[in-house]
Order: sequence, then structure tokens, then C-alpha cells
Amino acid sequence: MKSKKKIISGILIALVLIACSGVTAFAAEEGAEYVPSMYASFWALVPPIVAIVLALITKEVYSSLFIGIVIGGIFYSIGHWDLLIPQIFKEGVVGVLTDADNIAILVFVTLLGIMVCLMTRAGGSAAFGRWAGEHIKTRVGAQFATVCLGLLIFIDDGFNCLTVGSVMRPVTDEHKISRAKLAYIIDSTAAPICIIAPISSWAAAVTGFVPGEDGFSLFIRAIPYNYYALLTITMLIVLTLFKMDYGPMRKHEKNALAGDLFTTADRPYGDKEEEGDKKGGVVDLLVPILVLIGCCILGIVYTGGLFEGVPFIRAFSESEAAFGLMLGTFLALIITILFYAARKVLTLRESIGSCIPEGAKTMIPPMIILILAWTLKAMTVSLGASEFVANAVGSASGNLFNFLPAIIFVVGCFLAFSTGTSWGTFGILIPIVVAVFAGTDETMLVLAISACMAGAVCGDHCSPISDTTIMSSAGAQCSHVNHVSTQLPYAITVACVSFVTYIIAGFVKNAFICLPIGVALMLATLFIIRRVTAKDRIHTEESA
Repeated sequence: MKSKKKIISGILIALVLIACSGVTAFAAEEGAEYVPSMYASFWALVPPIVAIVLALITKEVYSSLFIGIVIGGIFYSIGHWDLLIPQIFKEGVVGVLTDADNIAILVFVTLLGIMVCLMTRAGGSAAFGRWAGEHIKTRVGAQFATVCLGLLIFIDDGFNCLTVGSVMRPVTDEHKISRAKLAYIIDSTAAPICIIAPISSWAAAVTGFVPGEDGFSLFIRAIPYNYYALLTITMLIVLTLFKMDYGPMRKHEKNALAGDLFTTADRPYGDKEEEGDKKGGVVDLLVPILVLIGCCILGIVYTGGLFEGVPFIRAFSESEAAFGLMLGTFLALIITILFYAARKVLTLRESIGSCIPEGAKTMIPPMIILILAWTLKAMTVSLGASEFVANAVGSASGNLFNFLPAIIFVVGCFLAFSTGTSWGTFGILIPIVVAVFAGTDETMLVLAISACMAGAVCGDHCSPISDTTIMSSAGAQCSHVNHVSTQLPYAITVACVSFVTYIIAGFVKNAFICLPIGVALMLATLFIIRRVTAKDRIHTEESA
């Protein structure tokens, strides 16, 4: 551990020396738009790659993200060192905190933390845990119930992560399921289900990125071709029903069965749960969650103009998801406080004076990571990562036509993994795909758009700097690095099968043929992995 800290310290010192050595360099010509010398080159992707690698090596995410930010600032400022500090802090950290959508997400996360604290203090979570303890008898049942709840909450991935985590954490703890496994289940039923749900913030985002086409219709037609999302859900169900684990996750599950839910000493969200009020019942969990879902839907369509006469579907597609979720959660919070006061399980003083600050405090770690991740994304944008990827995809469009869906999938994976943004990946790749395929081959257009979405979700699923990955760790109260390292082997397995399926689909071009082939390949792959790891599998004493 000391050697890792020395490595990080050495890197930071070297970066500071490099920055200081060029302070006297001349500035950009006055009035000319500044373009970094590394703009739209592979170097634009180096800062996030360094941050990701450091996080996986050192198991420490805060300094790793900051080092990536500093490297991005240095790359941006080469030859114009007076821009370094403003680029990191003014354009970077302060810049992302002046973005309305980012602020809305931070408020949304804070409000959800308060909602979770309220439900815990009212006794709703504890009551649900007692109810689940009477009805869910096995580890398989607890995992499957978590999967089902995740599939039902398809409005938004962040909402999914924090809600499913808060509801199911007591249940999975009771059945000795590791926090890393809970985080994987949450993450695998967040973005993958949102990207195939027509009524979700993700559908609205994708629809908005399709120029000159009926975006919502294309989204619906692309669902059967979204192999990564569909195969992730398939894999999740197979792993659950067959009690199968491999890679680092196996160690976490083995330790959980022995009583250690965390495996490592890192517990950034705390391992002490609030005691719930014994007067609370299951209704004190279910009513707030149903109110939260309803209010979030209402908030989303409100921002899309539903109350100004816009049709429901169009209101969803034209909504401001982050702002709508924030409004909906705020309304749900007010209703929940009044509901608990009416039921006399929490007084207004307890709700407002105690739960609001405590709930907000629990969300500080994921909020810090979000801010650092957004700043790192801003660095990649300023270095022209989008233009670099767009040029790479555009140059490949003339060759290997039938392999393009698979190529687009890989490019989407790499871009979303490096930048931590699936929506940004949609915005870059989908317009390129529409320009290449529109008016030529309608089936390939749908297939290529699905490959964009699948690749973006895959990269987002794997990336330590993704909003969804960060909030999955927060929802499970799991070490962020533990979540990333245990999830990667599973995500890579699905990505490989999806890549092969996209190659087949590029030639066959039939969803009713290709999807069953993809599912069969997924099952065969898992069967082979099960056979290879059979001697090391975790055996439980209980029956499924």
C-alpha cells in the first residue's frame, strides 16, 4: 500500500513540476480561438484511461480521478501554461458545477438520500426486511427479488440504482449476499433495462439524438437488436438461478457466506445502518416508493410540456430528464414527510431537523465522485475526444459494410468506457450512423443505432467514472473499486458474446434469428465457464 501511495505522490509531483516549468511560456494570440496541440488525437482519451487504470491498481478513486483531470489540463495547456489552472478549476470543476443538468442531478441524488433516510427512520425498510425474511427463504430468492425490482424501475438509471439499493440491501444482507454482488445486480438492471424501455429518460435521450428521422420509432425497432442489454439480463438471471460466480466476485461471495459482506476494509458509505421505528410497516416503504415513481414520471412529462398540450409520448421524448427527476423527487419528499406525520411514525421535527441533514450527508461520497468524473469528462471534450472518434468511425464506413454494426459496438464501448458517458456517446455516434445509413439500408440503420446504444451501455457499465456505476456503488453501499473490479469480468463476457452476435446480425439482418443465436451463445459461454470453474465454485448448504 505504501508503494502505491509513493507512486501516486511521484506522479503528482512530476505533474506539478511540468506545469511550473512552463509558466513563463507565451499565451495564445489575443482574439484567436485556442485549439490544443493534442486536439482530436488519441491523446484526448489518455486522461480517463490513466484515471481508470490508477483506480483499479490503487483501489482509490478520488486521487485517481484528480490525476486524470490534471493530466487532461496539462495536455490542454501545452505551450500555453497560463491556461493550466483555469482549465482545471474554472473551466473544469467550476464549469461542471454551473451546468444546470449537473446541478439537477446532484440535487436529485441528495433528495433520494433524504428519502432513503426517511424510509429507514420511519421503519419502512426494517418492516420490509422482516416481511422479506418471512417470504424470501434463500439466497437465490433474495437475488431474484432484487433483479425483479430492478427490472420494474425502468424510468431512470440513477433512480433505479438508489431505490433498489435502499430497498433490497437489508434483504441481501440477511441472506449473506456480498455488497459487490448487490452492486452488480443493481448496475445490470439500471442502464440495460432503461435502454430497452420506451418510457424512460434514456429513450428520450436517444430519440433526441436522431436528426431527420422518427427517433422514437427507430428506438422501438432497435430494441430486439440491443444485444448487450438483453444478454446482460439473460446472464443475470442465469447466474442467479444456477448460483454461479467467477472472477473476483467469487471471492466476495465466499467471504459473504462466512459473514464478511465487504471483503475489503473500505466502507466509504459506512457499515452502520440507522435503526428504524418499530411502529413503521411495509406500507411506510411501499407508499413513498410508489409516490416517488409517480412523481418522477409526472416531473419528466411536465418538463416535456404535457400540461401545455403536448402528447404524452412526445412529452417524454422532449423532456429534460434531470430537471424532471429533481422536481418529481422534491414533490415526493414533501408528500412522504406529510404522510409519515399523518401516520405518526415520524414527526415533522424528526423528518426536517434530523433526516434531511443525515440523508444528505450519506450522499456526499458519490457526489464527490460525480463531480470529479464530470470534470474528467469535460477535459476529454476540451481535447476533442468526440472529433477523434467521429473521424475514426467515418473513415471506416466505406469498408467492411457488413461488419459495421460490430465495429460501431466496439467504438461505442471504448468511447463510453473512456469518457464515462453513455448519453455523450449517443450524441457522437448516432448522427454519424444516420448520415451513413439513412436512405440506403433501413435495416442496417436500425441495427447500427442499436449497436451505438448497446456499445454505449456496455462502456458505461464497465467504466469507473460512469454516473450509473458510481450510483450503483452508492445504492449498494459498496466500495466503488470493489464494484468495478468484480463487475468487469461479467460485463466483458457479455460484451464478447454481443460482438459476435453483431457480426452475425450484420449479415443475417433478422432480429428473430439473431437474438435466439445470441441467447444460445450466451448460455453456451456460461456453461463452458461453469464447467471450467466447477472445482472452485461456491457450494451453499441451502437448496435453490
